[in-house]
Amino acid sequence: MNAILDYISRITLQEQLIVLVELLLIGIVVYWAVSFLEGTRGERLFRGVVSILIVAALILNLVVKQFGLTRVELLFKNAAFIALLIIAVAFQPEIRRALIRLGQARFFLSSPQQLSRSVEEIISAVTQLGATRTGAIVVIQQQVGLGEFIDTGVKVDAKVTAELMKTIFYPGTALHDMAIVIQGDRIVAARVQLPLAEGDTFQGRQLGSRHRAAIGVTSSSDATVIVVSEETGVISLAMNGNLIRNVSEAQLRRHLTTAVVETTPLVEQLQESQKTLKADKADKAVKPPQAEKT
Repeated sequence: MNAILDYISRITLQEQLIVLVELLLIGIVVYWAVSFLEGTRGERLFRGVVSILIVAALILNLVVKQFGLTRVELLFKNAAFIALLIIAVAFQPEIRRALIRLGQARFFLSSPQQLSRSVEEIISAVTQLGATRTGAIVVIQQQVGLGEFIDTGVKVDAKVTAELMKTIFYPGTALHDMAIVIQGDRIVAARVQLPLAEGDTFQGRQLGSRHRAAIGVTSSSDATVIVVSEETGVISLAMNGNLIRNVSEAQLRRHLTTAVVETTPLVEQLQESQKTLKADKADKAVKPPQAEKT
């Protein structure tokens, strides 16, 4: 502790500002990496690696250099290079996914118009699936990543349409079992395995595997899950570990629209509000004035 205080007292104001900027940049990079890895298997590994590197750097700077342990410093530098190679191998799936995103140039989320269209496609699909008593479970990702579950399924990366969703859940197809995951206006994966809730009852009612899976995934994330019962055709909605049974089309549209608003970036929401205001002003300008009564 005394070594840290002595180091801080010896550096100038300019050096302190440089250190502050460096720490800020490192923090931004680490935050971006954690956000990118959130919900994947590499998240916990990354946190552990960062913790080890921070402790090792502190030991190197405050102990090794303080006592002139040059051999230990040389050993640490060689070990750091080997550690970088191990990290590159350990994070190979995440690095590959980042490069794919760079190539696709899809860093911005879907527009509100596309998300609204996706909501209507989802409602149309689950309504028709319920009418034919075709079992289905649809997971709509929001802020918390679901990469850990997506990796268990089959990657799709297709536009959300009612026809595609009905085809996926049609009995006998290769992908009809388990769940599909939707991000924005894209179906990213099908046949996704979800964690089941511990209890097989909810509010005194017996639950099937689809309803237990919906409660399980929403208990550990902010996702919204739609379940279509294969036995009754009833549509249920799961959020925050709770299950709402027999939801109407209007209720489903209201909940999904709220989820879309939470997913849409604030900048796009403001842009959409400005467009609406401009359209209202244009309508008022075009509207002819009413004739005065005599």
